[in-house]
Amino acid sequence: MNTIEIPLPDGGVAEAYVARPNGDSREHSGVVLYMDAIGLRPRIAEMAQRIAVWGYVVLAPNVFHREGSIDDLAPTTDLTEPGEREKFFELAMPRVHRLTADQAESDIPAYLEALRGLPGVTPGAAGTTGYCMGARLAVRTANLDPDVVAVGGFHGGGLVTDGDDSPHLGLARARAAFVFGHADNDRSNGPEAIATLGEALRDAGLAASNEVYAGAAHGYTMADTPMYDEDATERHFSELKGLLARTL
Repeated sequence: MNTIEIPLPDGGVAEAYVARPNGDSREHSGVVLYMDAIGLRPRIAEMAQRIAVWGYVVLAPNVFHREGSIDDLAPTTDLTEPGEREKFFELAMPRVHRLTADQAESDIPAYLEALRGLPGVTPGAAGTTGYCMGARLAVRTANLDPDVVAVGGFHGGGLVTDGDDSPHLGLARARAAFVFGHADNDRSNGPEAIATLGEALRDAGLAASNEVYAGAAHGYTMADTPMYDEDATERHFSELKGLLARTL
């Protein structure tokens, strides 16, 4: 695992983790991993490396680069302790809201260019997976680039909104296969939104799985928080691995 810097169209720079298959010097397909609202930290590095071991080069960008560096924004307390996750989100959620669709869609092509330009990355087709707010960034990535052939979205929020820039409205431009693993009883992604997302995927003629993980809370993959659900996390890894194997 190493960290690189990605130059961006607005003159800024985004740090990113890069994970590679251990001891394998062959070329591999690339995958962009979009972090949750907590940001880049050891848990995201662990997840990126687990995906890399399957045979991919994984790039996880600091999508909050306008707010500060990885070190500036990382949690400084144990989020599994009572009240600490909630306290951290008092700082994190304003960052989420300040990252506009226009900003994200300006940054995404630079993330893909950086991934495809890494040594050992097979040119062309790529995949992406995202968590929490990162799930909607993963969808936007496929909407922007037809060579993104695989999208995973897990415990995502804001996938369907009333705005003209809602991620689901761009699915007609996508050419990817999708796997969604939604959190159960998620206030940021309720049953009506999940149904609307499913309709948009069908209308676009896209291969997709759009399932709720029963009993799994929002944030279920994040082992450094109290929301972690081991069974749901392992299910997500299994379904993501299958998606990437079918498409990349």
